[in-house]
Amino acid sequence: MTDQSHTQTQAPASSTTGVLALLKARPGVTREQVMAIMPAEVRATVQLYLDGKIREWYSREDGRGGVFLLNTRDVAEASAIMESLPLAKAHLLDHEYIAVGPLMPLRLLVGSPSAKQ
Repeated sequence: MTDQSHTQTQAPASSTTGVLALLKARPGVTREQVMAIMPAEVRATVQLYLDGKIREWYSREDGRGGVFLLNTRDVAEASAIMESLPLAKAHLLDHEYIAVGPLMPLRLLVGSPSAKQ
């Protein structure tokens, strides 16, 4: 026997499976400023990857930053991770965060009740 009243009152689980972190050098930041910190940034970033915090990482084609897909369930955790890195601590980057999850239209294929939301 299940407790239906308990399951009905629970908030729906978040479908967030990761967070994209978009990094861009702040206006006026020089390549020399970034390169002076880059060895420490690379070491810290590799450690986050080895710890399972970073799932994927890319360079921006405009050469002004990076894009990280983080293994986090919310933006707050992603922000805490990215703000711990040396370039962020030196206030050289702007960050934008986007929570991502399963592609919602795919629910229509399997007839999921939550597809009507």
